[in-house]
Amino acid sequence: MAWKSKTRNLQVVDTELSADTVEWCPVPSGHDILACGTYQLQKAKTGEDDAPQSRTGRLYLFEFRREGSVRPPLTQLQHINTAAILDLKWCHVPFPGGAVLGVAAATGELQLHTLSDSQQEGGRRLHPLCSVEVGAERLALSLDWSTGRMESSDVRLVASDSAGCISVVSLAEGSLATLSHWKAHDFEAWISAFSYWDTQLVYSGGDDCKLRGWDLRAAPSCPTFTSKRHSMGVCSIHSSPHREHILATGSYDEQVLLWDGRNMRQPLSETPVGGGVWRLKWHPTDPHLLLAACMHNDFHILHCQQALEGGGGASRVVASYTLHNSLAYGADWSQLALEEPAPCSPVAAEPKESLAESGGHLRIQYESPTTSFDTSMEDDSGRYIPEGIAAPPVTTTAGTALHPNADAQSASYVLASCSFYDHMLHVWRWDWTPDHTALKPDRC
Repeated sequence: MAWKSKTRNLQVVDTELSADTVEWCPVPSGHDILACGTYQLQKAKTGEDDAPQSRTGRLYLFEFRREGSVRPPLTQLQHINTAAILDLKWCHVPFPGGAVLGVAAATGELQLHTLSDSQQEGGRRLHPLCSVEVGAERLALSLDWSTGRMESSDVRLVASDSAGCISVVSLAEGSLATLSHWKAHDFEAWISAFSYWDTQLVYSGGDDCKLRGWDLRAAPSCPTFTSKRHSMGVCSIHSSPHREHILATGSYDEQVLLWDGRNMRQPLSETPVGGGVWRLKWHPTDPHLLLAACMHNDFHILHCQQALEGGGGASRVVASYTLHNSLAYGADWSQLALEEPAPCSPVAAEPKESLAESGGHLRIQYESPTTSFDTSMEDDSGRYIPEGIAAPPVTTTAGTALHPNADAQSASYVLASCSFYDHMLHVWRWDWTPDHTALKPDRC
């Protein structure tokens, strides 16, 4: 039996400013919370060519809920006008004051916000907690938390910046303190990340085409390794929270590499994805699924089991989401559970070709800026392709549908993605019936 895969748009939101990062809250009480950051370069006015350009942004907070057939499921709770945002990440574990969101800002700051509880006055909202400057006259480009395996002891952040530097910062008693700061790359350090299995190990990638590792117990001026396997700037790194030593990296060279951290001379696999890989995200519960935001070539989901089990070769692309019309930058998995399988459409319930292959397109009916759009599918002759019955309710508790195993017949996931120049945020679902025999590596 061949695997079956289908992506379906749930909602589109105009963020007004260019959208570049999106993150679902990983804390169980906030699985229905989505944050989105934007970045806008404000050009100097005519006659003010010498005036410095300003970078502005906006931080959005949304709640995802589905009550019967009520649509749309995404509701904006809050937006905050800020400096331009280059990256944002939720801490994987809660704090006494609630979930904490970290923001990498164009002012060179790491900024933290706490999410208030729905029972508190004013409902769920973000509140400033603290901030720290990673350096003067630079942009903070990325951040990562040390809590990827849900461990709450010794909470730290790592950040990279446009001066090629890496900073490690501790969070204790509601304040941030810089523990170490060093020059890591010759040009922009696009990305930094912890090893979630040994948080004394940090990885970084830069516009100098170098992927580097650092041991915080040693002098940070000396990397533990330097890899030049990527031929262009390294802009995405994510440590697997499921398998020790496993690391995924992506680059402007349009390749996704999987590594065993014990041997950084040779990657486990190399997968071409047709666009610069700006972000990579391992699935929160499935150790084989990897989400890639591929800039000029949309969003793709890779199944990495063969490479991780020693089979070699490129990872299989099991799904693609192609409805964005601009640079694919931000993407993330939700941990929401879909209680029922996807409804079948009364027409073409099992399409044999993707939307891109069939020439279909997305019709967007505008309501007003920054509000959600109603979406529907048409074929080339303008005929409406029905979505079928109303989508199932979504709960905030992870269920079996979100944790496929060898006996699972199907799996359904909710994801979010955003694109830059068209300033769009999409929420979509992926329904997948895997063929586990076909996905297993060949054995001699």
